[in-house]
Amino acid sequence: MTKLSVNINKIATLRNARGGNTPDVCKAALDCEKFGADGITVHPRPDERHIRYSDVWALKPILQTEFNIEGYPSPNFMKLVTMVKPTQVTLVPDPPEAITSNAGWDTEKNLDFLKDITAELQAAGIRVSIFVDANVKSVEYAALAGADRVELYTEPYAREYVENREKAVAPFLEAAKAAKKLGLGLNAGHDLNLQNLHYLHTCIPWLDEVSIGHALICDALYLGLQETIKQYKNQLK
Repeated sequence: MTKLSVNINKIATLRNARGGNTPDVCKAALDCEKFGADGITVHPRPDERHIRYSDVWALKPILQTEFNIEGYPSPNFMKLVTMVKPTQVTLVPDPPEAITSNAGWDTEKNLDFLKDITAELQAAGIRVSIFVDANVKSVEYAALAGADRVELYTEPYAREYVENREKAVAPFLEAAKAAKKLGLGLNAGHDLNLQNLHYLHTCIPWLDEVSIGHALICDALYLGLQETIKQYKNQLK
């Protein structure tokens, strides 16, 4: 069954808006686990505008599920993750000023860089996933870089799903088949929600993991966190 990793960045955003520790990021993560999440995802950015490096250290010893840390592999990020040793590091090409991830790696252009980063993380016992656009070449070069998995950047799928879901999913299915053929694990994330998740999973049932944050936390405002996680898990059955 495809795992649901809950990205808790938006919990930290809300906390940081007022200072203090409300809502409590660690408690929220533990509640997500209690309510059925298979993993917790965070994306600490250099300016710590949501998840802070201190949150990463606080979360590691208390989580019982998989811990996925996303980020651009800057020296500070690499120092953090090789010391914390999460289950998985997802490498994203975001510049520091980016609001959110908005593209996958050009894995061909950055092959040597990604090879070195991947080897360093794997030497620390960390599974490596590379964030890529839904095209076969990006997947192939991620495999050449030595990645354990790729994460498909699903914003284009989510955007086009409303108009034509078969057309929207087609490049993702092609990329997913390429990953499977190459022996890569397969993750997906960005703008997945209760409307489009089930169809993606139906078309690509061998997905290992989806990482969902913004939509899930927004839904939780209306449905409650426990019911929301239940409904997202139901989309993956």
